Amino acid sequence: MAKQDQTASFLLRFTQKIFEDEKGESNVQWRGKVSHVQGNDQRNFSEVKDAMDFIQEKLSELTLSSIEEDATTEEKEGILNKSMDIWKRMSKSYPKIVMEAIKDPKAQVTQIQEQISSKAEELSSRLDLESYRPTLKSDIKGLTDQIGTLTEVVTKLQKKVDKLDKKLSKS
Repeated sequence: MAKQDQTASFLLRFTQKIFEDEKGESNVQWRGKVSHVQGNDQRNFSEVKDAMDFIQEKLSELTLSSIEEDATTEEKEGILNKSMDIWKRMSKSYPKIVMEAIKDPKAQVTQIQEQISSKAEELSSRLDLESYRPTLKSDIKGLTDQIGTLTEVVTKLQKKVDKLDKKLSKS
C-alpha cells in the first residue's frame, strides 16, 4: 500500500545589512533564514547554497518516509535520485538568479516563471511515475491546485516587484 502524498513548503527570508567597514567604505551583507513550514524546522544562512542544502535535506527525508517499507534499496535510491535531481541543478544556478533578481527584479520574475514551467514540463516527461503507482484523478487535481497556488504567489510577487520598481524609479 502506497503511503500518503506529502507537501513541503519553504519560506525564504532575506535581510540586508548595509554598513561601513574599517576604511569607511559602504558594504552590504545579505543574510537569511529558511523555514520548513510543515516541520517548523529552520536554518539561518549567509550563503544561498546553505539554504538549498537545507531544502534538499528536508525533501530527501520526506521522500524516504513516503517510500514503501518493502521497497528494495535500489528502488529507494532510484526514487530519491529522481526526486532530488531538479534541486541539484537548481542549487547550482540559484545564487546567480538571486543576484540578477536584486539587480533587475521585474525581469527576473518573468525568467523564474519561465524556468518553473520549463522544469515542470521536463520533469514530467522524464519521470515514469506509472512504474511506482497509477496516476489518480486526485493526483491531477492536487497538481492543478498546487499550480493555482503557485500562480497566485507569483502574481503577488509580481505586484510587490512592481511597487518596488516604482519606488526605485521615483528616487
